[in-house]
Amino acid sequence: MSKPVLDASVTYSRVMLKISGEALMGDQGFGLHPPTVQRIAQEVKSVHDLGVEICMVIGGGNIFRGLAGSAQGMERTTADYMGMLATVMNALAMQSALEQLGVFTRVISAIPMDQVCEPYIRRRAVRHLEKKRVCIFAAGTGNPYFTTDTAATLRANEMACQAIFKGTKVDGVYDKDPKKFPDAKRYETVSYDECLAKHLGVMDASAIALARDNDLPIIVFSLDEPGGFRGILRGEGTYTRVAG
Repeated sequence: MSKPVLDASVTYSRVMLKISGEALMGDQGFGLHPPTVQRIAQEVKSVHDLGVEICMVIGGGNIFRGLAGSAQGMERTTADYMGMLATVMNALAMQSALEQLGVFTRVISAIPMDQVCEPYIRRRAVRHLEKKRVCIFAAGTGNPYFTTDTAATLRANEMACQAIFKGTKVDGVYDKDPKKFPDAKRYETVSYDECLAKHLGVMDASAIALARDNDLPIIVFSLDEPGGFRGILRGEGTYTRVAG
């Protein structure tokens, strides 16, 4: 199978796509919604077909959220490890959906579980990307107290990604919740420091600080917009760029 050649119209040649676990559950209140997983996989394939090298990190909140378990009296470290295992389940679901579309994919876990996925070895992961395989990084950083936002930023830096694409329910970063406040203002661009100072909720503070320290832009866009991921890579569509 021939590898796609990078399309001349795209802005970035290697990117990190970060999505929440909740994005995979569709209209359900819990778990995986297979048609939604397939729709997102189709979005990823459309970008892969442009020749872009893609890393992915998927949260686990649709199955188990460590902070929620901790709040209910569970020991925080144990709760966080359970959350990491949930991200592996989501990664395997996405791998299955992508490979049904003919996209070669590797699930790479920070917690070794050799029967179902690869352990994280940076140089091997880079080689997968060079071979145009989609790399889905699972189990967060492998450490408790760190979110999948931080894991995505860490892996994006290690893989030398040129940007993080944060797929959300809204088409960018707003000064307040646009679903509750009709007068909410969307930012075209916003600085890392402003995100931190105003608690804009783009990513958690550790992730934004890590992106800032390595000058890694974060593109926030709507994952519900068909063709949005592909369009933004070609300089089209509505999004917010977090940089500087």
